[in-house]
Amino acid sequence: MSIHKILWGAGVCCVLFVCGCFPANPEDINAFLKPNEAVVTADTYILQPPDEMMIVSSKVPELAGTSMRVGHTQVIRPDGIISLESVGEIQVAGKTCRQVAELIAEQMKQLYKLESSYPVDVRVINRSKYYYVIGEVRNPGAQIFSGRETTLSAVAKAIILLSAWEEKIQIIRPLPDLNEKPKIFELDLKAMTERGDMSCNVLLQEGDIIYVPPTILASVGRVIGEITAPIFSSAGAITNVSGL
Repeated sequence: MSIHKILWGAGVCCVLFVCGCFPANPEDINAFLKPNEAVVTADTYILQPPDEMMIVSSKVPELAGTSMRVGHTQVIRPDGIISLESVGEIQVAGKTCRQVAELIAEQMKQLYKLESSYPVDVRVINRSKYYYVIGEVRNPGAQIFSGRETTLSAVAKAIILLSAWEEKIQIIRPLPDLNEKPKIFELDLKAMTERGDMSCNVLLQEGDIIYVPPTILASVGRVIGEITAPIFSSAGAITNVSGL
């Protein structure tokens, strides 16, 4: 069989595979919230390792900070614990910032006079929650989840490549129940950027996956490259041997 037939057959198979590999369902977008629908509250963020915490209290020397920095900063240990010199170890993983602040304040009241309603303030820098971007982008991989990323902001941050199939970007939300199918819908980036269609600009959630597939031509080109690379490599080796 000639090399041309091999390449043609590989190209056809690749096109058929790419065209049929997206299990997206338009109705699955209903599982996602619009940016203006999300309720933003301190009670929704659960602390986990290795989140970074800043604990501030003007009445507690250990937590008051210095002229160079505010408060006392710690990274939550893998076992979910932080340690304060005056009260010892405190289990913080699985709690909200408000719950941790109240827990620390309750223990500090045994040592210091704390009269205000909220004598301890806990702030967090997220280091534990991610969403993921894979495929035809310049910046793939795990991305820190702030709670306000949308499909558009995430794709813009990742910077799609020229080989990306902009009309077929897959937004995937895995479900904790393995017996349920993940929610998947298609994002048409061209419609969004060229026509201002924001119907698919929804909020991401921790653990969401954005897959930016290659175009059919890019897929075919890669398959052909994988097939021809060893052929031309062998041909080059034969030529070198013949020339000796």
